[in-house]
Amino acid sequence: MKKTYKIDVDCATCANLMETETKKTAGVKDAVVNFMTLKMKVEFEDGADAKEVMERVRQNCKRVEKDCEIFL
Repeated sequence: MKKTYKIDVDCATCANLMETETKKTAGVKDAVVNFMTLKMKVEFEDGADAKEVMERVRQNCKRVEKDCEIFL
């Protein structure tokens, strides 16, 4: 399953950090963060609960970029 989320991030470097952290999160198969469109596309592993996984993604992203936001 793939979903797209609106994000709020200040710079391209921070968006790259968010992408890296998202890809490391359990339940995420792949992720792409686009700073220009302020969107995050996430592909989830089969059977993963998207809502639960995205809460972990948000926590992981906040560790590397405190001011970022993911609108679920």
